[in-house]
Amino acid sequence: MSQLPSEAAHAAHHDDHDDDGIPHVSAREYLTGFVLSVVLTAIPFALVMGKGVQNSTALAVVLLAFAAVQIVVHMVYFLHMNARSEGGWNLLALVFTAVLVIIVLSGSLWVMHHLNSNMMPGAHEMQGMQGVP
Repeated sequence: MSQLPSEAAHAAHHDDHDDDGIPHVSAREYLTGFVLSVVLTAIPFALVMGKGVQNSTALAVVLLAFAAVQIVVHMVYFLHMNARSEGGWNLLALVFTAVLVIIVLSGSLWVMHHLNSNMMPGAHEMQGMQGVP
């Protein structure tokens, strides 16, 4: 049985795009995302609990790097976001969100650092205050 030209065009269009707008993802992709998420959680946990990194600043940088990679894994494997989805608007929304998060976090750290350095008395000031009633 041969298809009419309009039916063939509709079948080809149906194969390229989903009617419901939900991408068809295999269980293997979900399993890959799950395994990556578990590994990206277990490694930082082991580093913290096993005291694998002695320098707290280096440990914080390593943990933030693992967190950033895990965010990307979740976005790709579970939210199915890429540069082509939604005509590129998802990528633009991601960039805008990342800029806002960086501004808020860096501003918060900057304010907390300056409050700590300007409001907390130094050790030599604390020793001089011990005899004051």
